[in-house]
Amino acid sequence: MSAEVRKDQGGLALVGDMGGTNARFGLVDLRSDPLRVFAAKSYLGREFRRPADAIKAYLGELGMTCRLDGAVVAVAGPVEGGAISFTNSDWSLSCAELRDLGFGAAELVNDYAALAYAAPVLRDDDVRRVGPDVPLQADRTMAILGPGTGFGVSALARDGLAAVALATEGGHIAFAPGDEVEIEVLRILMERYGRVSVERILCGRGLSELHQALLMIEGRASSSMAQERITEQALAGDQTCLRTVERFCAILGAVAGDFALGLGARGGVFIAGGIPPKVIGILERSDFRRRFEAKGRFESYMAGIPTRVIMRPHAALIGAAHSLQALLSKG
Repeated sequence: MSAEVRKDQGGLALVGDMGGTNARFGLVDLRSDPLRVFAAKSYLGREFRRPADAIKAYLGELGMTCRLDGAVVAVAGPVEGGAISFTNSDWSLSCAELRDLGFGAAELVNDYAALAYAAPVLRDDDVRRVGPDVPLQADRTMAILGPGTGFGVSALARDGLAAVALATEGGHIAFAPGDEVEIEVLRILMERYGRVSVERILCGRGLSELHQALLMIEGRASSSMAQERITEQALAGDQTCLRTVERFCAILGAVAGDFALGLGARGGVFIAGGIPPKVIGILERSDFRRRFEAKGRFESYMAGIPTRVIMRPHAALIGAAHSLQALLSKG
């Protein structure tokens, strides 16, 4: 991992991507053009008491300190006043804390906003096309969304002159069922939670909730099963788990289509998160794209929007590097 790390720390900066499950880090050489992320590594967040401990562990493995020119960390949740309390963990982090660690400049950005900046520069082998071979339109607005520990949503808004990443909390909009089965799923989850958001279904824990609800609808025992087990069993051919994952992918397609409409994402929709790459074969064969396009009078509008699944690990670090470049250019 450390082969490219220089012995001196001058001109180096940290980029990070910290969510409810994983903490990912990389380095950027500020003397390179364009900026390139290297020495990337992922950790389990539960191994550390605080985000700062994870950062120190990463740099410590490289024989480095936090005395770098800058740091930009993409975080899972809304950044308010330069600080975040993570949505799906008990962590918190602030720009002030990063500067106190020794970084020359520091910024926190929403993780899906970072993915929005990364999306246009991803290579063909970084993504997987789902649906018809519709080309991406680099000058049009793009949407980025996906299920992992939670459900993230962002967009790269374009007007032909400039581009800006929109950080949203779209994963917490209300879930809209698409057929009788999903109406029953909604009823079951409403009894449990009251309001049911998209994230209640389209995330790791949501996959388990969906599996349990579908078993209840079929009148079968509904013991809880971990999402990792569900995906493993589905990939191994277990029909019950396969139906759950197929339903999950169909709902994901419907939600992705709704956001494409809401954001005017004619340039393309990128599906991110940890779950889709793991079940990419099932997703490609599922009703994902049919549900994406099934928007009544706007079916022809939807048919012209490309959909891609981000397969590249650490993609948010690329967007964090973009934000780092902007941060350092200010000062």
